[in-house]
This record gives sequence, structure tokens and C-alpha cells, in this order.
Amino acid sequence: MSLSKISSSVAKGWLALGVALAPAFAFAQEAAAPAAETPAAAPAMTIDKGDTTWMLLSTILVLLMTVPGLALFYGGLVRAKNMLSVLMQVLMIASVGMIVWVAYGYSLSFTDGGSLNSFVGGFSKAFLSGVDVTTMAESFSKGVAIPELVFVCFQMTFAAITPGLIVGAFAERVKFSAVILFTILWLTFVYFPVAHMVWFWGGPSAYDGPTGLIFGFGAIDFAGGTVVHINAGIAGLIGAIMVGKRTGYGKDMMAPHSMTLTMVGASLLWVGWFGFNAGSNLEANGYAVLAMINTFVATAAAVISWSIVETITRGKASILGAVSGAVAGLVVVTPAAGFVGPMGAIVMGLIVSPACYFFVSVVKNKFGYDDTADVFGVHCVGGIIGALLTGVFVNPALGGAGIVDYSTADFAAGYAGTATQLWAQFKGVIVTLLWSGIISAILYKVVDLIVGLRVPVEAEREGLDLASHGEAAYHS
Repeated sequence: MSLSKISSSVAKGWLALGVALAPAFAFAQEAAAPAAETPAAAPAMTIDKGDTTWMLLSTILVLLMTVPGLALFYGGLVRAKNMLSVLMQVLMIASVGMIVWVAYGYSLSFTDGGSLNSFVGGFSKAFLSGVDVTTMAESFSKGVAIPELVFVCFQMTFAAITPGLIVGAFAERVKFSAVILFTILWLTFVYFPVAHMVWFWGGPSAYDGPTGLIFGFGAIDFAGGTVVHINAGIAGLIGAIMVGKRTGYGKDMMAPHSMTLTMVGASLLWVGWFGFNAGSNLEANGYAVLAMINTFVATAAAVISWSIVETITRGKASILGAVSGAVAGLVVVTPAAGFVGPMGAIVMGLIVSPACYFFVSVVKNKFGYDDTADVFGVHCVGGIIGALLTGVFVNPALGGAGIVDYSTADFAAGYAGTATQLWAQFKGVIVTLLWSGIISAILYKVVDLIVGLRVPVEAEREGLDLASHGEAAYHS
């Protein structure tokens, strides 16, 4: 598929999504939803208590990533006068995301959208209609299942953290009301469709059934390299540009006020990420363990790599660099966690840090955009590298688990070979960048017209803790 065709597909998807969502909240999508077809008989599914226990724990771990993990990580990176504003934004984004998820996000992400299914699901499970303690979600082994409510909760934590990542790009100068309105719109028009395009499929009992667009390319994303990190990273860059630089940027001292809190937040992110990556296997088996060890070693390699690059370029390794490397390593391994071998994961970790370091220390300065917490340089760039390298290291010849039959494929060519998988990954990256980048820009403009994006200069100078929330983290 050519890039022009990909762009055409994305454009058609936006139009289709707009048509679908216009009557969405009146729940009049019977025409767009599939007709009352009788699904093919599926094997009887049984609940696995071990898998269910693991998924309950993984869900809690992903929540830990958001609050307090991400909140403290970002909070330490801003100036003291904006600490509470960041904590409040992350907490409120997660809370709003959870409500929107159960209202219609789960349905848009993980149901069949009929004629629109390549881009977005339908409203058959809006307000969790038909989902109760008796319904099941099939895992990756045919006939093995977990309670559907567990799957709802697990994926809900992904929807809660992803828009929270975005605010790090324009922290310290954005209106609280703008953050909340943008979150609702962005989840609706960007996150839910991308999640559907990447992850929706019929399950192992109906593998050849309808899939989302990116899944249909053959692109693989184990735990959210595209859905979470590229998606949020490009939205963050667009936001940083459209909101504008912080007052005094490049002149005033804007160093992080507490690397201690940032280190604590990064540590909590790493711990919670085991639920993020290993939990995405949906089963407590060898692939969950593979995702776990990859989350260990890729992150460790990235910490070491970033520190080496810093030592070479600036003479000293910093804790800011080390935690940035840790997050870059976590990001790069996310799409690959259950697909590549540990040695491949280490190589991915070693590669991602120099690339991200270049973007946060050279590219950002060259183009002059004010990405407060380097959301684009770490999450988007790291996510792109991870998505592409997943297509390389998934090959069994390089220690990967292999998704398709590589037995007749040349390393560099062939239907099931590395080149084909890499091309599928590339198409998935391009669609995500186009979809999220363009729609996010539109949504920022809509929010700016409705409530305004930026606080007044006086409020920014005073600090958003007092100006937006009437409280302060520190008192003299």
C-alpha cells in the first residue's frame, strides 16, 4: 500500500468517524452497526482463575503508573510553583478518562463498527451494555478467557494514562479547563479510534474476522507503542507548538525543581510498567514472563546507554538523563515486549537512548519548541523506534517469538520476512502520526475557541498552583 493510499484511507476514516459520532450520543447507530447476524459458533470458553488474578494485579500496576507515578515524574520536572497543577491535571485526566471509557470508549475501541470497522467500533456496548459478571473476554489461547470486566478495567487504565502523557509537553502554561475539555475530545476522536485500528480483532476463535485498519496491515503492537506513545507524543508536540513557549523560555531559569520526586516517579513508572507490558499478554504464561524480562533488560540497557552518551557529550552523567533513559527504554520495548527475545530487547534499549537524546538536546533546541517534559523526544521518537525495531527483532532468527511463518522467508524479503513485517510496522506508524497529529491540531483549535488554551501571563508568572487552584505545595 502506497503512502498516498494510506493518507486517503486516513482521510476517509476521519470523514466516516465524524458521520458515526454525530448521532452517537443519541445512540442511533443501528444503521452503521452490523445487521443482526448470527455469529459462527465458537468453542465454549472457560474462566482461568490464574489469568484473572494476574490481570487484576496488572490493572492495579498500570494505575500505579499514572497516580502517583506519572504525576510525580512530571511534577518534579516543573518549577515548584506549578507542582500541584501538574498533579491535579494528571489526576483529573485519569478520572475523566475512566468515566468516558465506560460511557462509550470501550465500545468504540473493542466492538465491531460495521461499515466503519477499519477505523472505529460501534456503540453496542456503550455504558457497558451487555457487560456483566457473566460475560467473558477471550485471551490469546483459544477457549481460554478472563471476565470481560477485567479486560474493561485493564484497558481503561491505558485510556487514563495516555492523555496524561500529553500534558507534560505544555505544562506550566495551559488552562485547567482546556486540559479537561481537550482530554474528552482527544480520547473520543483520537485515542479510541487508534486503539481500535491497532488492537481490534475477533480473537483466536475468529482470527480471520474483521480487524481494525492497522491490525489489518499486519502491524503488531504488544502493549501500546503506537496506541499510547506515538499517539500521545505527536499530540504533545502539536500542543507545545500551538500553546506556545513558556513566558521567559530561553531566558529565565526553568530547571526541574525536584529531581528526587522525578526519580521516585520514574521508579514507580518502571514498576507499574510490568503490568502495562506483561499484563498485555492477558494470560499468566511464558509470554508474560518474556514481556517481563524484556521490560527489565531493555530499560536497564537504555539507562546505561543514555548515561554513556551524556558522559561523552557533556562530561557527566546526570540523574535526569538516567531517568529519561529509563522511560525511553520502557517506551521502546512496549510494542515489542512479548514478541522479541531478551537480547533483541537489550539492543533496542541501547539504540533508543542516543536517538532520544539527540531529539531532546539537539532537535528541540534547533527548532525552538518548548516541550516541557520532552514528551515528543522520548515518547514519540522512542515509540517510533520501538514499533519499527519490533518488526526486525520479532524474527526467530534474531531471537524473536515470530508472528508468522519465517521458515520460507529470506531475512530481507519474502511475504513473511523481516522486510514485510517492517513495512507493516511503518504503515502503522504513519497512520498513527497522521491521524493523531492532524486531528489533535484541530482539537486544540476547537478548545482554544471555546475556553482558550493558555493562562494569562500574570497567572503564569504567579504559578498555576495559586492561579488555577488557590493552593501551594510549599510555604515559607
